[in-house]
Amino acid sequence: MQKITKKQAYPWLLLAVEQAKKSLSEGGIPIGSVLVRPNGEVIARGHNQRVQHNDPTAHAETQCIRAAGRRRDWNELILVSTLSPCAMCTGTSLLFQIPLVVIGENETFMGEEDWFEHKGTKLLNLDDEECKSLMRDFISKHPDLWNEDIGL
Repeated sequence: MQKITKKQAYPWLLLAVEQAKKSLSEGGIPIGSVLVRPNGEVIARGHNQRVQHNDPTAHAETQCIRAAGRRRDWNELILVSTLSPCAMCTGTSLLFQIPLVVIGENETFMGEEDWFEHKGTKLLNLDDEECKSLMRDFISKHPDLWNEDIGL
């Protein structure tokens, strides 16, 4: 896969942020994700629907990967998420050998980023202030839902 720059990835992050805001507007956790080709073509979108569907596995990244359906080109795609992926979402992206994961931030939650490095998956952190603000605001207003989301 060609090298992707932060400048190239930023518009994709904005699409993931739209998904995060959609989840928040539905009463859910503000985390969003998109799956794209290196040329920017959007394959699928997803947002955290754990609260909305009463499903503990309905995280943004898994919802996005589910929306992409059956395919054989996972190794050509890029997963973009507003937040560093948890163990479940990291494992799902590793299972399908997605070669690049772009994240909005990892300050409010640090996922299993070492797994990506161990498996040779590239990780690009855009360190985005809007993503941080969305999560900080949500965590301060709904610590109970956030702790439930991350298994505490």
